[in-house]
Amino acid sequence: MTPVSPPSPGSLAPRRNYRLLTAAAVVTSLGGNGALIAAAFAVLDAGGDGGDVGLVAASRTLPLVVFLLIGGAVADRLPRHRVMVAANALNCLSQAAFAVLVLAGHPQLWQMMLLTALGGTGQAFFSPAAEGMLMSSVQGEHAGRAFAVFRMAMQGAGLGGAALGGAMVAALGPGWVLAADAAAFAVAGALRAFLDVGHIPPREAGGGMLADLREGWREFAGRPWLWGIVVQFSIANAVVGAADAVYGPLVARDELGGAGPWGLALACFGGGTVAGALLMTRWKPRRLLLAGTLCVFPLALPSAALAVPVPVGALCAVMFLSGALVEVFGVSWMTALHQEIPEDKLSRISAYDWFGSIALVPLATALAGPAEQAFGRTASLWGCSALVVVVTAAVLTVPDVRNLRRRTREVAVRSGSADAERAVGGLG
Repeated sequence: MTPVSPPSPGSLAPRRNYRLLTAAAVVTSLGGNGALIAAAFAVLDAGGDGGDVGLVAASRTLPLVVFLLIGGAVADRLPRHRVMVAANALNCLSQAAFAVLVLAGHPQLWQMMLLTALGGTGQAFFSPAAEGMLMSSVQGEHAGRAFAVFRMAMQGAGLGGAALGGAMVAALGPGWVLAADAAAFAVAGALRAFLDVGHIPPREAGGGMLADLREGWREFAGRPWLWGIVVQFSIANAVVGAADAVYGPLVARDELGGAGPWGLALACFGGGTVAGALLMTRWKPRRLLLAGTLCVFPLALPSAALAVPVPVGALCAVMFLSGALVEVFGVSWMTALHQEIPEDKLSRISAYDWFGSIALVPLATALAGPAEQAFGRTASLWGCSALVVVVTAAVLTVPDVRNLRRRTREVAVRSGSADAERAVGGLG
């Protein structure tokens, strides 16, 4: 067996990066989840209705979809930490302007839509860069545990941020919550400015943005397990998003006692994701994608529970279970990407992943109302549940989804590849 050399001083940079990235993600999750609530109430307090809230939300999603692939190419071409800091600066300025408008009184709908669109643009460039940076900061067979800890911290902060944000909106008003989110982006950007990319190999000169996009597409399209799961989640996220955003509140109003029980159910889902991430700090399934995909089937349960509908306690239990198991998929998915995708293409692949995850959500949400009118709410909810089951079963027909295995230390040491050398490096 070839001996493993001791870590060089440069190998400490990934470990430091991981800590900085985790701390920054906690800060932005605390601020961002509260800001989502604040933005909705800012629109309502300005005299808007539910349709106006939807327009502001769509103003964030549209530029996110439009610019994601470009953001992925930019993040693989430029130093990723600089892209992240620039995106955080844009988010900070747009949220600060939003806060000033709200605190000054009488913000106009078009102003809120424009500022929200700037935030979505920043997110489109930030997300692929952030995921690529995280994956390049984690090494070896402990990568799955590192991703689980990162996601557990982020999910926990998001859960706390939503609760804290709701309380702050009630006590102080939405403007101050938006201002706090702007401050959170400033702090997170400052932390990310200290990221060290010295351990990342220099990018080779490319043939331009279009060439980078084509190269990313070839990498994506050439892996059936990759595009198959992205297509699966394009549909699953769309129908689950429609059920949560449209049907869930309606069922809660008519059958479960109002917004309180629905908020509790959503909190249980968030708590489940934290529990699932905690589980994945200990569990290392050998067949990464098979284990993860099997854990997606329970994502059909919340829609089915709303279709019945079950009592609040049972709904909360179902939401907790589905949240925990879908987080098993999330950690397994990140581990598979880290293991299989070349470092210089991570951000472009992340962009395709993000694009697939959100592209159909606005359409499904818009069609939820007409579907309810055409088929009834119960049938529509059962349809959402069935689609999750069908697309998840379909992706299991892809051989690589069933057979892709986690690389172990023994396999890595026996092979002589650069990937194997990286796999014995330990946690970054």
